[in-house]
Amino acid sequence: MRTFAALCGAMLLGLAIPAAHAEVATGGTFTATQTCPAYQSIRKSTNPGDVNVEPAKVYAILAKNKDEATYYRLSIEGAQPAERWVSATCGTIDVAGVLAPIPGQPASAGARATHVLAMSWEPAFCSKHKEKTECRELTPESFGSKNLSLHGLWPQPRGTQYCNVPANDKKADMDRRWNDLPEPQMSADTQKRLAAVMPGVKSNLQRHEWIVHGTCFGSNANAYFARSADLAEAVNASKVSRVFAENAGKTLSASAIRAAFDESFGAGAGARVTVSCNGRGANRKITEVIMSLAGDVTGSGGLGDLLRAAQPISAGCPGGLVHGAPN
Repeated sequence: MRTFAALCGAMLLGLAIPAAHAEVATGGTFTATQTCPAYQSIRKSTNPGDVNVEPAKVYAILAKNKDEATYYRLSIEGAQPAERWVSATCGTIDVAGVLAPIPGQPASAGARATHVLAMSWEPAFCSKHKEKTECRELTPESFGSKNLSLHGLWPQPRGTQYCNVPANDKKADMDRRWNDLPEPQMSADTQKRLAAVMPGVKSNLQRHEWIVHGTCFGSNANAYFARSADLAEAVNASKVSRVFAENAGKTLSASAIRAAFDESFGAGAGARVTVSCNGRGANRKITEVIMSLAGDVTGSGGLGDLLRAAQPISAGCPGGLVHGAPN
């Protein structure tokens, strides 16, 4: 329980919220699905340093503004002060180690996710990372301009990372020195398939993904990336990638994306998909889709079965612009 002194300190810092909503201590993590402001004070909308949460980044939850939260108080590294309030609509909540299901959804609707598959829309990613090799080479005819690109296959619960990784490799990864990480051992065929679905290999994204997530997959690098490629290929052989490519330069709703998953992988598949965005209002761009999976993920289960086996989750961002590739 917070002490009286701590409560007084929070009020002095402007962290207090209107008296009608008592702060409720809680835990877990908050995974941002779009760029949103991180307020020191909800009531005053103050944001020292213009701090934002970033899509796909995970933050520790310290409290919520009421039982049915509309804001969460997060710990944001580098912010001054570090404790900030962020709208509940800006991310997904993990209170027990997995993506939170839709409120009121019966447990029988599916199992808690054992993995999530994240796939990016490369033109949106490259609009903010023009210095990367894969972005300098991106054209309207590139794979990443017509298909979703593999970001990663991430074992759950969140925080399942860096399994038996040497300290020097973990530090290099956290410092984003991916060129200094060891190359995962894969067959020539797996390397070829991975390069086709993951443009980020040109920046050694595969080294990062293996060190952080693949080491917790329970198998070797070849099996991990072959399975990741299997699932990414299934998405790109479906209507899902087509709906992105056909709407380049236009707005696309999360409901339309989820409908494409339903059409491609069976009714209910789309309810296991969260859409991530960057920006606000007319500048909001879709950056990624994150699929909640359960069942035979590490084996040979089909993507439709894996999606429908998981609990439904929040749609996340309601939609946004599908950024077009540079000419």
